[in-house]
Amino acid sequence: MKINSAHELEEATGQVPRVEGRPTFRMDGNDVPFDEGQSILSAALAAGYFVPYLCYHPEFEPHGSCKVCTVRVNGRTHASCTQPAREGDVVESNTQDLKELRKGIVQFLFVEGNHFCPSCEASGNCTLQAVAYDAGMMTAHYNQLFPSRPVDASHPDVLLDFNRCILCELCVRASALVDKKNVFALSGRGIKKHLIVNSESGKLADTDLDVHDKAMSVCPVGVILKKRHGFEKPIGQRKYDAHPISEVATGRASGNALEAEERAQRDE
Repeated sequence: MKINSAHELEEATGQVPRVEGRPTFRMDGNDVPFDEGQSILSAALAAGYFVPYLCYHPEFEPHGSCKVCTVRVNGRTHASCTQPAREGDVVESNTQDLKELRKGIVQFLFVEGNHFCPSCEASGNCTLQAVAYDAGMMTAHYNQLFPSRPVDASHPDVLLDFNRCILCELCVRASALVDKKNVFALSGRGIKKHLIVNSESGKLADTDLDVHDKAMSVCPVGVILKKRHGFEKPIGQRKYDAHPISEVATGRASGNALEAEERAQRDE
């Protein structure tokens, strides 16, 4: 009997196959190897299989806040960034219902904030924009909320554009865990939840944020920007202009995406 996959081997022999001695799970018909402690998302990306994400960063403990990386594991939905990879699990990612779920989440993010991609400094380097293209999103579909979010230009070297915040908390965690400064935080609940600056005045100028801080390089959109460096690289020549996020994130473009993102932001 010819056996073509891990699933067929398991059914025929009761054994789960291993790739180079590593355990595997099955995702969309492919056998994905993983290391102990890896999540489904990190294992899939490392193996070259793209699962969309927004709030995930390999240097921080995943918390599954955006739900864009949702997959189905043995028939139940999970955030793949927080779901541990387990030997023999059957994972679905590239199904029509999950694609529509992700697309809907991204559309909600667009209408909840003020995202004007053609004039945004992050256009072409923005993970939200890139994931939207990957999801096939051409319009926000829903009515825009147009929240009032004033820009903070008080810092001599950094501009904060709260209009683009997607509440991923990466800047919050980077500032607290790496920079040890606690410059940022989230305040409020539900639709009123928003990013704030931890200073008595609420202004960035009254913090000790530095342009070399980790918090400066982790934003997946265009909230935290270096002044006097806008549009140094023309739109059309940026990271996701050259390659879709599915190629960048899986290393099929030019190295690891998350490292490339940080390098690009540091260089701007």
